[in-house]
Amino acid sequence: MTLKIVIDEGAEGRAVAAPYEQVRAQIAAQARAGSLPVGYKLPTVRGLAEGLGLAANTVAKAYRALEEDGVIETRGRNGTFVAAAGDAAARGAAAAAQAYAERVRRLGLSEEDAGAAVRDALRAAYGSAG
Repeated sequence: MTLKIVIDEGAEGRAVAAPYEQVRAQIAAQARAGSLPVGYKLPTVRGLAEGLGLAANTVAKAYRALEEDGVIETRGRNGTFVAAAGDAAARGAAAAAQAYAERVRRLGLSEEDAGAAVRDALRAAYGSAG
């Protein structure tokens, strides 16, 4: 089991995700799939950046997003590890949903309009048409 990340720089005229987002998405996917098990120690920010030919700030941004999502956890000088993402992700989604529900209610949206806004946002985020 090893971390495998490929940065797609894109061909001319073809849009690709920003490098930090590619790093974030690939680590998250590998953690979800179990190819990076809970407790797997990730490379240092500097080490991964050098290995991928990226700036350290790019990898640091990806690690921060992954930590906010509960996919990884930093244990000080001990390093950065894959966290028990399932529980953290579910808790994070529930908290975000609760905050959203409270916000749209304060804004006066109906339950139907709030649900439609969520469906539109999910379609946009996941790229699905229907």
